[in-house]
Amino acid sequence: MVPSKIDHIGIAVENVEKASVFYRDVLGLELIGTDEVPSQKVKVAMFRIGESRIELLEPTSPDSSIAVFLEKRGPGIHHIAYSVHDVNGAVTELIEKEVKMIDKEGRPGAGGSKIAFIHPKASGRVLTELCQHQVFHNP
Repeated sequence: MVPSKIDHIGIAVENVEKASVFYRDVLGLELIGTDEVPSQKVKVAMFRIGESRIELLEPTSPDSSIAVFLEKRGPGIHHIAYSVHDVNGAVTELIEKEVKMIDKEGRPGAGGSKIAFIHPKASGRVLTELCQHQVFHNP
């Protein structure tokens, strides 16, 4: 498992629409699309920057992991995501290397992607996401 690039940087925000103003109107980044991921209880907005993206994450429920993050730490960088060809294969390889994982297999992510998270204890306290073929619809 060798990541091909940084897929995106996830940023926890209290309100996607309000936070989008800075990325779209101030920085001039292209809004690729928005999505809601019910299984993760988040609403996302994705912006293109070069070959990578910025993902804004707003909780849709007070018990979502993003809501808990915001409660403890406030808005800010939540995770870094790397593109991989095969999430399930990458997870299997990491488990074989005894890397502590949050996910034991890929699960649905925003925009139809397949994702899995590496536990921050395994990666120097950085929440790390593996992403397979993320596709966004135009807003």
